[in-house]
Amino acid sequence: MNIQQIRNATLVVEYAGKKFLIDPFLGEKGAYPPFPDSPRQERNNPLVDLPTSIDNIVHNVDAVVVTHLHLDHWDDAAKETLPKDIKLFAQNAEDAAEIRNSGFQNVEVLQEDTVFEGVHLSKTQGEHGRGEILKVAGVVCGIVFNHSDEKTLYVAGDTVWNDYVKQEIETHKPEVIVVNAGDNQFLKGGSLVMGKDDVYEVHKVATDAKIIASHMEAVNHWTLSREELKNFINEKGISSNVLVPDDGESYSF
Repeated sequence: MNIQQIRNATLVVEYAGKKFLIDPFLGEKGAYPPFPDSPRQERNNPLVDLPTSIDNIVHNVDAVVVTHLHLDHWDDAAKETLPKDIKLFAQNAEDAAEIRNSGFQNVEVLQEDTVFEGVHLSKTQGEHGRGEILKVAGVVCGIVFNHSDEKTLYVAGDTVWNDYVKQEIETHKPEVIVVNAGDNQFLKGGSLVMGKDDVYEVHKVATDAKIIASHMEAVNHWTLSREELKNFINEKGISSNVLVPDDGESYSF
């Protein structure tokens, strides 16, 4: 497999001969207002440019996975750029209906036993924060990729560390895990995605896995920088296990 960090949670995953685009956030730098009630209100989103052209990102994509419909995972530029007949996976019937309302004709709801052209896809559970903020953040999912020719890949999505994530790791035993690790927050309510301690918890239950930290420094409400996470994993002695890619960087496993 090859995993390319594009920007924010957007990934291009080449797996068992198929190319998946995950959570496309393709707008130009500064195209959208900042998320309200959060840091950096003077900065429009996204904070940074795409590392390559949209054409390069969407070229020869076999399927798109949208873990949930927040702007920084499914934006107007993605809706405008992607072919309306592309295979697209959504987390539930409500999200699928909204995506179809944007003109997409080949939308399927992910299940725990979905198969796409020989690749097994399993929808996973997560929680987009803790406590009261969940009422605002809404429902999210992750996804596990499995194929006999590949290592098992778990893309956790917008979730903090919790029993759901622990259970998914224990069930699927992924050898590669992508976590959204920018510790994004509003001014109240705490972490919406993983922070450095959450990443460490993932490592402790998946000690042999390679963990890739995504969703960093791209939207205004991030609170954990790549530099701080790198310093933390160095202090913990797990820098060979936890990878912190720059936008555009790729890994092969």
